[in-house]
Amino acid sequence: MSQEPKSTKPFPNFRGRPWGVSALVLLFRATHARAAHDVAAGASASSAIWTFPAIILSSMLISWGAEAAQFLMSQGAALAILAWLQTLPEYAVEFVIAKSAAKDEARTHFMIANLTGSLRLIVGLGWPLIYFTALGFARKRGRSFKEIQLEDEHSIEVVCLLPAVLYWFVIWMKRSLTVWDAAVLFAIYFFYIWTLSKMPPQEQEKIEDADAIPRAILRNKPATRNLIVFLLFAGGGTILYFTATPFLESMLALATAAGISQFVFIQWLAPFLSEFPEKLSAFNWARKISTAPTAVMNMVSSNFNQWTVLAATLPIVFSVYSGVLRPIHFDDHQAHEILLTLSQSALGMVLLLNMNFSTIEAGGIFILWLVQFIFPDSRQVITVINFGWAAFEILRATRSKTGFRAFRLAPRMLFGKR
Repeated sequence: MSQEPKSTKPFPNFRGRPWGVSALVLLFRATHARAAHDVAAGASASSAIWTFPAIILSSMLISWGAEAAQFLMSQGAALAILAWLQTLPEYAVEFVIAKSAAKDEARTHFMIANLTGSLRLIVGLGWPLIYFTALGFARKRGRSFKEIQLEDEHSIEVVCLLPAVLYWFVIWMKRSLTVWDAAVLFAIYFFYIWTLSKMPPQEQEKIEDADAIPRAILRNKPATRNLIVFLLFAGGGTILYFTATPFLESMLALATAAGISQFVFIQWLAPFLSEFPEKLSAFNWARKISTAPTAVMNMVSSNFNQWTVLAATLPIVFSVYSGVLRPIHFDDHQAHEILLTLSQSALGMVLLLNMNFSTIEAGGIFILWLVQFIFPDSRQVITVINFGWAAFEILRATRSKTGFRAFRLAPRMLFGKR
């Protein structure tokens, strides 16, 4: 259990009757009014002027609340919950897409676009960002840095990726995502949470290591601190509720106005904006070097959450708003997108099974992601390279005496065998 942080100066925006609360109320009213107008009139490309910043603001508020709340619980559970809360805007966007697809079947492919784009951004851009940020700050401080070495406790989280990725191969092969698949994905997620609850206690991150705003929140008295955390969640959630639909519509309108594929816009721009605070948190951890492993595992948790819980919500929302149980079927293009995303996640998982992340690995993953991003026609080739690299690492591990360290460490950490 972490100790209550000592109160020093109260967070300046929350003294007495906080003006910050009044500002949030005014912001909610303005957002609600603008959102209601755009939903009624049909959001235009110009609506992006306010919907894009609103999504980022919502994400920032939720992220600050989550980063402060993580100090009030054990680290293992905190990391999983933090990753879930930070991707809450991504859930909201997917919810709106699934809801609209139930009414307009032409939008069904947007669900896969947003899911695959988000997952590929996490691994292809997020993981390398963490590594090269840590490397840059290490060199700036004159420190030796060759790889990010994961903690033994992280082995459980890495190994838990395996059942999620493997079951998605089943989903890909049958080319449909159903509510029964959702039940399996939820079961995998709850198993993951159960394993985290069994992990030995870990050293809690120091409050001084937190970002400025979460640190300021935690220095308040418990009652004030808890109120601020609640207001951040409530504020971010309220803005998200009123903004998600206009955000989606404005993106589609903007893509049409710019002459860009709506699929591409949904695949890359939506997750980039909604997950922006998560990248900032990872950058903050990575620049401290010592917390770079935590940054990697935060991204791994997000990756796992989206393969399981986020994906599981899609057929449920799709069926609820359709009024009947309906599977989400994949066409050839969607199947190729899913397979490419699976190949990248499988490669990332295999590399982390060695419990480290090196320059070659970070650089290789980033280059492969960048090539398929710039040259879409290369995606089938990149898929083959991803699987080939993963197969090479598996073959090398099976021929070595030690094998993958994560498979040896996970049972020890889970069952306390040292």
